[in-house]
Amino acid sequence: MLLVAAGSPEPADNAEAVRAARLLWEGRGYAGVETAFVSDAAPDVPAGLDRCRRLGARRIVVLPAVPVDGDTARRARQQAEGWAEAHPGLDVRWAGAHPAESATEPDDGHDLRHHGDAEVRDGGGTLTDLAVNVRAGTPPAWLREHLTAALDGLAGYPDGRAARRAVAARHGRPPEEVLLTAGAAEAFVLLARSLGARHPAVVHPQFTEPEAALRDAGHSVHRVLLTAGSGFRLDADAVPARADLVVLGNPTNPTSVLHPAEEIVRLARPGRTLVVDEAFMDAVPGEYESLAARRDVPGLLVLRSLTKTWGLAGLRVGYVLGDRERIAALERAQPLWPVSSPGLAAIEACCGPAARDEAERAARRIASDRGHLLARLTEFDSVEVAGPALGPFVLVRLPGAAAVRERLRELGFAVRRADTFPGLGPQWLRLAVRDRETTDRFAVALAKAVAVSS
Repeated sequence: MLLVAAGSPEPADNAEAVRAARLLWEGRGYAGVETAFVSDAAPDVPAGLDRCRRLGARRIVVLPAVPVDGDTARRARQQAEGWAEAHPGLDVRWAGAHPAESATEPDDGHDLRHHGDAEVRDGGGTLTDLAVNVRAGTPPAWLREHLTAALDGLAGYPDGRAARRAVAARHGRPPEEVLLTAGAAEAFVLLARSLGARHPAVVHPQFTEPEAALRDAGHSVHRVLLTAGSGFRLDADAVPARADLVVLGNPTNPTSVLHPAEEIVRLARPGRTLVVDEAFMDAVPGEYESLAARRDVPGLLVLRSLTKTWGLAGLRVGYVLGDRERIAALERAQPLWPVSSPGLAAIEACCGPAARDEAERAARRIASDRGHLLARLTEFDSVEVAGPALGPFVLVRLPGAAAVRERLRELGFAVRRADTFPGLGPQWLRLAVRDRETTDRFAVALAKAVAVSS
């Protein structure tokens, strides 16, 4: 038997589950009783099942500890089912009540339509913005001038051929393997409506638009929830084998975790579309875990955006890379002229050698500035950083996070609440990486906010 508890940062709380397991073993005659935790403690459910297998178990009963809330039970069941499908030779049975799965909007308190820009709307323009993950000081002057020049062609319909060729050359692909989109958000809608997925799965915590688009299109979405106890690292075995559409981010928003490319490739299989959102990959020096140029991975679609590095959120520009058949299916679902002429000009310019060199330099500055932010956060005993963080933002957990966030607003800083991401609760916040002077000012404000909230 595997006894599953919620998990807690406090070892004494987890000890209760261990004692319950011992009582079950001694009083009920099971061959063995192991423990696992859904979050905040090790081992997680897949690791617990692995331990049972190593001990020679051929039949494993997974039992939620009591009391356990519905979300914890749902996550435990999903992890157990994903592991079981990857180990068909073992008999894995769920002994708890089966939590209901929603086919439309899940009633779990996660607002899938809340994004960082909400933190700086309606009077938030005077705040120092650590909520939106767009590089500060963008777009650069040369790009502004390029976009201004593109306005001369507004009388004509957009022609995306040159931009498509530029993207193809940037990633070593033929143009037929490129689809230009009005940002990554449009791509998620196209995926939800055109590929005919029957069993979509989304790896969380991550950007919530993929799941929102799938639910809007009538899909029932299986959530694969990564945990703080595992560092929010991807375990390919946790994804159900029957999933015919799998979506994940790399590096992942909001955890800032960069998953190994080869672990992601393990998710590929015949009959499955594997979608990797690389909207933040160009903020990683060297893009060393990118799959954008990989043409040997079956069913792979990679999404990219110009929003973050180039400061073009208002222009809506992005693209999808993948095999010709899937790209053609997505294109058939697109309206005519989905990307404006200025947007096409931006894509072409930002894929050129000079722009790529600039993006690499920016990524290295972000890495340096992130290191400074992480160093300042170590000054706070109550602040825990998820990680290792390798994106242009960091995810932190601290007591009273909601009150700290409100106090920071009063002190002039906007930070992103993270409880809207499935798998995270009200104790989490996301912080965008900014320059060192801004970080130092933020550290002073955070010290005041934490002191008042505690």
